[in-house]
Amino acid sequence: MSIPALDGFTVGITADRRWEEQAELLRRRGATILHGPCIRTLPLDSEDDLQTATDAIITTPPDILIANTGIGMRSWFAAAESWGLGEALLGSLSEATIFARGPKASSVVHQAGLPVLARAASERLSEVVEIVIAHGVVGKRVAFQRHGEDAPQLLAALQDAGASLVEVPVYSWKIPTDLRPAHRLIEGIINGKVQAVTFTSAPAVRNMIAIADELELSTALLVALNSSTVTVCVGPVCAGVAIDEGIANPVVPTKARLGPMIRDLAEALAASRVRLTLADGHDIALQGNTLLVDGAPTDLSDRESELLSVLISRGGAIVSKTDLLAGVWETRGDDHVVEVTVARLRKRLDPSLKLIASVPRRGYRLAL
Repeated sequence: MSIPALDGFTVGITADRRWEEQAELLRRRGATILHGPCIRTLPLDSEDDLQTATDAIITTPPDILIANTGIGMRSWFAAAESWGLGEALLGSLSEATIFARGPKASSVVHQAGLPVLARAASERLSEVVEIVIAHGVVGKRVAFQRHGEDAPQLLAALQDAGASLVEVPVYSWKIPTDLRPAHRLIEGIINGKVQAVTFTSAPAVRNMIAIADELELSTALLVALNSSTVTVCVGPVCAGVAIDEGIANPVVPTKARLGPMIRDLAEALAASRVRLTLADGHDIALQGNTLLVDGAPTDLSDRESELLSVLISRGGAIVSKTDLLAGVWETRGDDHVVEVTVARLRKRLDPSLKLIASVPRRGYRLAL
């Protein structure tokens, strides 16, 4: 019997927008979702600086436009339309030389009927700024569509190269108002209940570490993200920040898209599946909270899965009840809970399957 590639695994999602689309892609593969947004994307309304910047660009059209993000350009065009300035804005940009950071921003610009001269192959903002400077900005008026974070070094580089800047602030990224979902996700990662976590923006990485730091859990979180939890970043910019924050080897798809990100996540988790052969010839595999016996799946509770993981890690050696208590329940209390969990686990499985062998007065081992 086949099961979806992510059946039994819990995946944490840190995004606040388009997270439902990501969750649906993961659920189709069988994953359980834990949504803990670590970022809040705030559009800027007409009372903010966006309309002021738009008026300035209409009054004095720019020579160059740097289109940074797809959502930013789309939001800017939509806001201008709502103010009755849509045609005027597109008219002022029609004579500008336009550079795009990546395909999403480029697509939005093309859909608006404007040409794009070039875009960054790496989709990094720093690369597109380098391309613009190489093109020549001395004495040029450059409109820079900002994303949620400030980019002071890149702005300074443009100004040092001779550009006159007009910043277009479309949206900003903040810490979520309600931190409880993020707290649950962080705790789930540390406790081993979340097997993978996805980041679709660099600020979400920084924010998660900052939120964990407020809980005095940042060290434990980084340990988990570098060991038991697969960390997946949508693109190289996000991955670069993850590495800077202490996440050593994030998974990064070759294309910065949700589809490739989910596929690479599935491959990474599939590689973490543990496969063993029992003494009676049965093949077993543990992935997340699902136990496969000769391909047939059985859903396990968190404790059952953790107990089985400890036994598997010992490779058939005897594990005492005291060690199981410490490893699964992190306590030295009554070992009766171990006996109950083993009994419940055995009851879930076919009675003929001799998965866990009892060793009187010593503990348990896998019947490998």
